[in-house]
Amino acid sequence: MAIDKNSNGFTFGFAIAMVVVVGALLSLAAMGLKPFQKSNIEREKMQNILSAINIEVERDNAPEAFQQYVKEQVVLNQDGEIVEGDIKAFDVDIKKEYRELKANVRASEDMSYPLFVCEKEGATYYVIPLVGTGLWGPVWGFMSLESDYNTIFGASFDHKTETPGLGAEINTAGFQAQFPGDKVYRDGEVAFDVMKGGGGKESEYGVDGITGGTITSKGVGEMIQRTLAVYKTYFEAKK
Repeated sequence: MAIDKNSNGFTFGFAIAMVVVVGALLSLAAMGLKPFQKSNIEREKMQNILSAINIEVERDNAPEAFQQYVKEQVVLNQDGEIVEGDIKAFDVDIKKEYRELKANVRASEDMSYPLFVCEKEGATYYVIPLVGTGLWGPVWGFMSLESDYNTIFGASFDHKTETPGLGAEINTAGFQAQFPGDKVYRDGEVAFDVMKGGGGKESEYGVDGITGGTITSKGVGEMIQRTLAVYKTYFEAKK
């Protein structure tokens, strides 16, 4: 029996077949690209960790540089104690854990806190991943401390949804350049803050917030205070 190519049935059937074929091809393409996407994400993470100690590398060179500078990886629990086992600091997805915590899916005592011990030009630095909440969504970054476990050596932050020209300024060199040399802990407690009104220029325990980006600035300050409070116990034990 001849097929009437002008009929509605043929049109709908052809459209359905094309959807199935195209969907299958896209699925296969996504599966094929997944390993490359995973590799790119891992290399970008390596770049971000290294940027906290002022090491800038191309993505293709990130694995080699990461192996060169990162000498130890540690995972801590909520009490600042080392978590024993096979889990590596690099494999901890703090963004996912933080989302689950905010959604009450995960308890705070179940959070993992990675730490990367790096060596550069004979000096030791401790790189700490950070994650928190800005005005419109998550903010995150990495902060490195010097061998006194208190002086900030470097910091880098990023976001996806903060307002351009305002909260989005957290990922600019101008904002991040304020951090090196400042202190985190005073009398055994986290004293560092992101301040408004220019107070950061006068304090060794804080930086100036972003004009017009008050909520994002508070989010950065909160994530630093909350996270560094966990690492305090570990650092005190190392002294």
